[in-house]
Amino acid sequence: MTTISIIGAGNMAAAIGTRAVKHGHTVEVMGRDAAKAQALADQIGTGATVGTFGARPAGDIVFLAVLYASAVDVVTQYGDALAGKTLVEITNPFNADASGVVTTPGNSATEQIAAAAPESTKVIKAFNTVFGGVLEAKAPLDVFFAGGDPASRAQVAAFLETLDMRPLDAGGLETTHALEWAGILLMGLARNGSGFGTSLGTK
Repeated sequence: MTTISIIGAGNMAAAIGTRAVKHGHTVEVMGRDAAKAQALADQIGTGATVGTFGARPAGDIVFLAVLYASAVDVVTQYGDALAGKTLVEITNPFNADASGVVTTPGNSATEQIAAAAPESTKVIKAFNTVFGGVLEAKAPLDVFFAGGDPASRAQVAAFLETLDMRPLDAGGLETTHALEWAGILLMGLARNGSGFGTSLGTK
């Protein structure tokens, strides 16, 4: 069993937390709005707790489940509280109509977050190519991820496997911008016939 912390209280935070507790893990929810965080913990159930926003997360792995626009500010606010943690960020830095991303090669959302985090924090992008409803379901699922270093990626891969997921390691931080465009690919498929129950994977 792993303890994870989730920073954020929206739909993706709910999906991650729900899937985690279904597979026997412990969840801590941390949000700016304490009432929303408590409501999400109650929704997740199975002993989910609420932590203090900005305090050191209890989780072995910390999920940053906030919008891209606020992600760097949140990490900056946490500061040294994230030192030594594996931080999994799920952002999609889409433009206004989700036809492209606002980031550039070498300056992905993940790289921006890593630059704002303590040096010892290992930042990984995952779940940005999975819709919340698909993630929350019990079905097996492929999950692409990238960033951090080999040790932190192995840690995240092992956790994903416990969630009945097949982790697909795409590489280091330099690959995270490609994953952001993969999010655009997923949106295009969903909007053009595949629907929002679709997901990306490999064979």
